[in-house]
Amino acid sequence: MNRDELVAFLDEYLQISAYPDKSSNGLQVEGKETVERVAFAVDTTLRTIERAVKGKADMLIVHHGMIWGGLSYITGIHYKRLKALIENDLNLYVAHLPLDTHPEVGNNVGLLRLLDLEPKEPFGEYKGLSIGFHSEFDEPQPIEKVAQIIAEKLDTTVKTYEFGARKIKTVGAISGAGAFALEEAHRKGIDLLITGEFTHADYLTAIDLPQSVLVAGHYKTETLGVKALMEFLRERFKLSVFFIDAPTGL
Repeated sequence: MNRDELVAFLDEYLQISAYPDKSSNGLQVEGKETVERVAFAVDTTLRTIERAVKGKADMLIVHHGMIWGGLSYITGIHYKRLKALIENDLNLYVAHLPLDTHPEVGNNVGLLRLLDLEPKEPFGEYKGLSIGFHSEFDEPQPIEKVAQIIAEKLDTTVKTYEFGARKIKTVGAISGAGAFALEEAHRKGIDLLITGEFTHADYLTAIDLPQSVLVAGHYKTETLGVKALMEFLRERFKLSVFFIDAPTGL
C-alpha cells in the first residue's frame, strides 16, 4: 500500500488534527513509500524500533511517539531513535489522544468492553474535549469482581482504592494517566474510575472526595487501542501486521 494513502486514511479515521495534544500526532518520521507490513507498539523506544526492523516492518504505529512539543536538539536518545528509524527507512506513525478517545478502536472504549459495557457518554474533560467514556452495569457489581475481570482480561496487576462506592453501577474509563478526572467522576456520580496510574497526590484527592478508583497499569491499559487498530487495518487493507509487546510493569 502507498504510505501517503495509508497516512491520509489514518489521519481522517483517527481525527488526528482534532485534539489539543503535546504529542506530534500523525507521521512523525517518514520512511519507505510502500507499506506492506506494519508493526504496532505502545511506545517508541530503541527496542521497539529494533523489533519492528527485525520483523521486517515498513511502518511502526505507536501510541507514544518520540516528539512531544517539538524537538530542540537531535542529541542523546532522540538521536539514537531517529538514527535507527532513518537508517532502516522505517515510517513512524503516532496516535496519542486520538487513540485514547476513538469511539471504535480507542483505549477507553476498550476498557469498558472488557466489562461487556458499551460507552454511553463522553467523560474526562481535557482542554475542552472529553477523552474518556462512562457506562453502567444493569445491576451493581462488587468492586472485587470488576477488578478480577480487568486483571484477568488485561493480564495485569490491579490495585483498587475503595474510597467511595464498593458496589459499582457506573464506570468511567480513562487509560494511562487519567486521574485528572477524579473530581469530574465524583461530581457526575460515577462509582468507579478505571485508569492506568495513580500518584501520591491522586491518592489524597480520591480519599478526600471520596472516589473509588481501579488502577491497572499505564502500559497495559494502553495496549488496547493499538491492538484494536491493528486488527482493523489488517481486515480493511489486508496488511501484514504484528504487535510488539514491551511491558514496563508500570
